[in-house]
Amino acid sequence: MENHIKDDIKAEDLAKMVGYSPYHFYRIFDKHIGYTIMDYVLKRKLQYALYELVKGGKIIQIALEYGFETHSGFTRAFKKCFGSPPSLYRLHCPLSLPQKIDLLSLDQKKVGGIVMQPKIVQKQAFTIAGKTFESAIENICYTRDAPAFWDQRISPDESIERMLYEALSPKKHGEYCINLSSTEIEDRFTYLFAVNYDQDVQLPVGLTKLQITDATYAVFRTPLVKVEQFVSSIKGTWHYILEDWLPQSFYEVDETGFDFEYYDERCHDWEYEKIYMEIYLPIKVRQKG
Repeated sequence: MENHIKDDIKAEDLAKMVGYSPYHFYRIFDKHIGYTIMDYVLKRKLQYALYELVKGGKIIQIALEYGFETHSGFTRAFKKCFGSPPSLYRLHCPLSLPQKIDLLSLDQKKVGGIVMQPKIVQKQAFTIAGKTFESAIENICYTRDAPAFWDQRISPDESIERMLYEALSPKKHGEYCINLSSTEIEDRFTYLFAVNYDQDVQLPVGLTKLQITDATYAVFRTPLVKVEQFVSSIKGTWHYILEDWLPQSFYEVDETGFDFEYYDERCHDWEYEKIYMEIYLPIKVRQKG
């Protein structure tokens, strides 16, 4: 598919190539990839088209090359897929080509599906506040995160999360999980579980306030998975970012900022059959040489 991304790709032809009946191929693909076959093809076509837009190509010409009959048809498909028109989204597109997907590697990382290209966003400074935890974990400098704390977040009484919302009354729902440790400490870390701090309420004793400075982020969504796969999908996505995406991209980590995990309503397994969260990685364009 990647080598023929501009061709008219049909699911029946793909099924025939791998020796499956169309029905069996559709079912297996959806189970392992997390998208229907044609939804996946459409998303990849749009991501390649977006890269060409960033390079200065005209929308109508690119739309025709990727199989869309009209400018409006391409725009509708793009808005349905990414939630915004191409003219806006291309401002947040990575500078490098969409990377070819290594399904075996993703399976070994237990990501639970496909990690699509990140969205590149500029985020203004903001303040959060929450509770810190001291713990020990191996290779924290490598994994950067500690998704095992998700189990603590969704404890039966959800006391930590409820306490923060009752004490701080943030205007926007969403939780941040950040490793505050020095990179020189390899066997333990300080982990902050926080919400937005709007500074119109007094900070209760025992909570920590943190200012997140202006930064450019690569924002990754974990694949849609059932709750029992959620922790492994977070860990797998981190491994994908650090092992696959970052080395092949035009970016490097901006060490002056904080990377963080962000959880909002879309990770509520009591509302959704499959859930996801977002990983924000502060980045800067890689220096040549």
